[in-house]
This record gives sequence, structure tokens and C-alpha cells, in this order.
Amino acid sequence: QVQLVQSGGGLVQPGGSLRLSCAASGFTFSRHPMNWYRQAPGKERELVAAITSAGDNTVYAGSVKGRFTISRDNAKNAVYLQMDSLKPEDTAMYYCNAPRFASWGQGTQVTVSS
Repeated sequence: QVQLVQSGGGLVQPGGSLRLSCAASGFTFSRHPMNWYRQAPGKERELVAAITSAGDNTVYAGSVKGRFTISRDNAKNAVYLQMDSLKPEDTAMYYCNAPRFASWGQGTQVTVSS
């Protein structure tokens, strides 16, 4: 059974940083790419970042490029999203995703506000 369990997130002031974590189980993690999505109130869910199975290639949404970093630790079956220079418009529910299995984490709220 594929499971994605998220941690991290919370309230941060503009310009601050947060790190999201996603622990995976139920599949051979090192063989599969992973994604982070987000969904703000009243908006569609959007892809924030993606990483290949080996972690050697990443893709970012234009709105977060240069501020967010996706990474993974295949020994720990975990994927991370480091978010720096946060802006109020980054406020959303964030989800990790294993696209091969159409599986989603439970979601983590990130709120950027002064």
C-alpha cells in the first residue's frame, strides 16, 4: 500500500523559509520520480517542483524558480521541498505526489503572512 506522509509547514513571515518533508512507503522509492504540488483557495492545484528518481534532474514552476529547492534522500525514502524567500502568494496547501501511483500526501498548510 503506497503511503505518503508529510511534515513541516506552518506560518512564516514574508522572506522567511520553511522545509516540507514527505516520507514514502509501500513502493520502491528510488525507482520513481516525485512531485510537489500546491493549491491555494479558489485556485486549481499546480505543480510546484518535480525530481527524477535519481535526483539528478529537477523542474520548477516559474513562480518558485530560484526560491524553492526539491531534493530527495533515497536511503530514507523521503522527498523534501526547501522554500526560501517566501511570499504571501506562496500561501497554499502543499502536497507531495508519486505520479506513477497517483498517490498523494495528506497535505500541509503553508501560510506566509506578517
